[in-house]
Amino acid sequence: MKPYSIDKLGEDILEILANDAKATPEDIARQLNVSVDKVQKYIKKLEKDRIILRYKTHINWQRIKQHEVRALIEVKVTPQRGVGFDSVAEVIYRFPEVTAVYLLSGGYDLLVQVEGPSLKEVATFVAEKLATIDHVQSTVTHFMLKKYKEDGDILVDQPEGKRLPVSF
Repeated sequence: MKPYSIDKLGEDILEILANDAKATPEDIARQLNVSVDKVQKYIKKLEKDRIILRYKTHINWQRIKQHEVRALIEVKVTPQRGVGFDSVAEVIYRFPEVTAVYLLSGGYDLLVQVEGPSLKEVATFVAEKLATIDHVQSTVTHFMLKKYKEDGDILVDQPEGKRLPVSF
C-alpha cells in the first residue's frame, strides 16, 4: 500500500470527522475558516481515494448487548512464499464473525477479534473454522470480560469527583 499525500487542511478535516462523524461540511468550514465548497471537494476526494472508508457512530454496546461475547485470538501462522501472512489474513478477515485482524510482532503473527452470541459459538468458530485454515499453526483465545475504554472513549460509568467543595 503506497503512502497517501495530504496537506494540513486535509488532515484537519479528517481530525474533525474522526472526532464527530456528524460534522457537516458547513460545520467543518466554519471551524477551519474555509469555504464549504472546498471542504466538500476534499471530502469527496478522500472518499473516492478510500481514505474515508465510512462514517461511524461509536456505541457502548456493552450496555445494550450484555450477552454478546467478544474474543481476541492470537494466531501463529506459517508465512507463504511471496505473500507472507497476507493470504492467510485474507481468509480470516472474510469470516463474518471476525471484526478485526492485525499483523503483530512478537510471539504470535495475527491478532483476530471475533464476536458471537455465545461463548460456545465463538469457541466453535475457533475450533472448526479458524484453527483448520491451512498454514495456521496454533491459536490462543482470550475472552473479553469487560471493556473499560475503546477508541479513546471511556465506557464505564465514572464516579463523581472525590474533591471536597471549596467555599470562600
